[in-house]
Amino acid sequence: MATKKTATSAEMFEFPAFDMSKMADSYREMADKSVNQTKENYAKVKAVAEDTTKAIEATMESAQAGTVELSLKAIDSARTNAELSLSHMEALLGVKSVAQMFELQTAFMRKQAEMMVDQTKIMQETAKKVAEDVSKPTKTVSEKAMNEFKVA
Repeated sequence: MATKKTATSAEMFEFPAFDMSKMADSYREMADKSVNQTKENYAKVKAVAEDTTKAIEATMESAQAGTVELSLKAIDSARTNAELSLSHMEALLGVKSVAQMFELQTAFMRKQAEMMVDQTKIMQETAKKVAEDVSKPTKTVSEKAMNEFKVA
């Protein structure tokens, strides 16, 4: 008859043989990987933050320059309108008949309407250019950041 080996009570409560140095090496490897990955991620985030800061500075500079450009266009339009209005008033002072006054007034109103259309087009084009210039740095940095994080 075959004999069965029965475990003694000491063997039952005995800790299995375990090599702690292998486990420590595994934890060390895992910790090194984690530290390296954290450093890489920190470097990426830091680079994105620096790029974002530069983009914000460039955006503010573009906005300031655009505001100046729009203001100068508005001042130029106001100056032109004022000069034409003063010239028209001078012309009205030399009027000799009501018919001549209506003729001058009609021509002035027509010219003002045409000039307003031209000035509006100029302001719209300038505002569009300024908006594009202002949004360009932020758009570039955003696209770069998104591409970097898609890769990661």
